[in-house]
Formats: sequence, C-alpha cells, structure tokens
Amino acid sequence: MRRALVVCRTGMGSSMMLKFKLEQVISQNDLPLEIEHDVLSAVNNYDVDFVITMNDLVEQLESDGVKVVGINDIMDKEEIKSKLMNYLKKLEEL
Repeated sequence: MRRALVVCRTGMGSSMMLKFKLEQVISQNDLPLEIEHDVLSAVNNYDVDFVITMNDLVEQLESDGVKVVGINDIMDKEEIKSKLMNYLKKLEEL
C-alpha cells in the first residue's frame, strides 16, 4: 500500500476538492493508495511515498526533492486517474 499527501498553499480549498476527487478515483479503481491532506508547508512532517498537488506547485516541491504528481484540472477525474495510475506503475518499476 502506497501513501500520498494532498496539498495546496492553504490546505483548505483546492486540495480538499482534489482529495475528494482522489478518494473517488481510488475507490472506483481499487487502487493501493492511502491519502492524507494538509497545507503545503507541512509536507516535511509526513512520511509518504509522494505528494499530489496542482501543477503550479510542482516545480517548487521538486526543487525541494519531493516526489510529486501534478494535476492540471482538479475536477477532471480522468486526468487524475491517468496520472495517478501512471505514477503508481512507475513506483512499482523502481
């Protein structure tokens, strides 16, 4: 079972919506993933396999050495599913 953290700058609006959509995708596709949610500044407080966030935060997190999945449209479950499944597959290959 993999673990991921969902974040945005304030930990309230967009990351909460993304978490909700992620939970739907995980449930509908029986994915081996547990997710937690918090504010961007709390990333280092978690022991997770990767972070899921909006595309505008990817570069900042990657520059800090964080493994990140960036989502462009947090309402698009197909994008979320595709990126999440591709990343989980990539982790299995390591």
